[in-house]
Amino acid sequence: MADPTYSELAELVAAQAQKIQQLEARIAEMAAEIVELKRRLGTNSRNSSMPPSTDRLDRSPARREQAKAGRKPGKQPGGQGFALRRTDTPDVTVDHRPAACGGCGSGLAGAVEVGILARQVTDIPATTATVTEHRLHRLRCRCGHVNTAAAPAGVDRPVQYGPNIRALACYLVVFQHIPVHRAQTLIADVTGTRPSVGWISSVIEQVADLLTESTDAVKAHLNVGPVLHVDETTVKVNGVKWWLHVACTQKLTAYHLHQSRGRTAVDEFAVLPGYTGTAVHDGLTVYDGAKYATARHAWCGAHITREIVAAADENPHAAWPTAAIQAYQALNTAAHQARDAGHTQISPTELTRLTADFHQAILVGLAQNSRHAGLKQSKTRNLLERLHRHDDKVLLFARDLRVPFTNNQAERDVRPAKTQANISGSHRSETGAKAWLTVRAHISTLRKHGLNTLDGIRNTILGDPWKPALS
Repeated sequence: MADPTYSELAELVAAQAQKIQQLEARIAEMAAEIVELKRRLGTNSRNSSMPPSTDRLDRSPARREQAKAGRKPGKQPGGQGFALRRTDTPDVTVDHRPAACGGCGSGLAGAVEVGILARQVTDIPATTATVTEHRLHRLRCRCGHVNTAAAPAGVDRPVQYGPNIRALACYLVVFQHIPVHRAQTLIADVTGTRPSVGWISSVIEQVADLLTESTDAVKAHLNVGPVLHVDETTVKVNGVKWWLHVACTQKLTAYHLHQSRGRTAVDEFAVLPGYTGTAVHDGLTVYDGAKYATARHAWCGAHITREIVAAADENPHAAWPTAAIQAYQALNTAAHQARDAGHTQISPTELTRLTADFHQAILVGLAQNSRHAGLKQSKTRNLLERLHRHDDKVLLFARDLRVPFTNNQAERDVRPAKTQANISGSHRSETGAKAWLTVRAHISTLRKHGLNTLDGIRNTILGDPWKPALS
């Protein structure tokens, strides 16, 4: 066998070099993939937006040691309690007198009364549905015209359920998240009458229709308020993913259901466009649209903290994440203390010092995580660039004490939709989903004002839904 020629050896070396280059590229690709998979495996509720319910039991996130406050577990002294208390005006009084003396056995007729030991029992009466028949008399005038009495408002069918049962059905399904079949059974057990499942569903749609004016008023008030919380989450409608958008304050709640997460849905919601207050959200690029530029934007501090924690997990030897979190939390603490003291701002000296600490930590992180060639950067680099570029949104809560640190208000207000999904699964239709959300938003607003939920639904059915006062 002849020895290979120089040209053949050169071709072999070139082919091997090309193969080595391909393998090195593949190794780098796999290494990046391994890093990403490890990151995903370490993702939990502490360092991402994942809910705590998704945390694996064998890999639950490490919790910070809670500072001991010297308090015992449970209700604290001075906290609101709900213990059953005596009333000075009982509804029913029942007198019990001893028939004979327990000492000598003599009768006690005419005996002198020396006191009363009172014991009160709070209970509800046995509930049974009552049927009221409205008889519309017809009278013939001397002129021959027959006159029929007018039926009371809302009595427009030969047979129908009244406002109390309708309100109860709506309350059970929308507020208490009871599936319609179980709500049907509960109503039957409590009242003795069994409405159909279809009727219960129709009541929710009827109540939603009656809330149109109230819903529009709530959205109008949200659009002019000083601070607005916005968020979005997924819900299932007939097995298909839709997006639930929420806009809310501490006193008002509005929902909007749409197939899109983007600006088309936000525009149709008609709360954020043209808004001139402060919009608090998680920093989603959807909210950076030109139609929303009239508002100031504040990013949720809880989201930012979790992202910095995730960066710390990916860079365990870096000191900047800890420094950034400490400065960030110190700014939040200073904001709380200033509010509690009745101040309108953090002291300028403290604000300057803590802000500088936060900025310095971010600059150190940027220096340690340089940009890579090309467009795609690491999650840590992207985070640092966002924090550096959008300082006005990240630290607005510290510069304006009217702005909250987190977007927890919006997250609390989207939670009922998730609870409903966990209990009853997806909504069966777009119409049913929108009706449920309309009523649920109204209930949320009622409760934020300290109003009775069942009374609020009943008033809506009677044609007098609650609406925010004109300002």
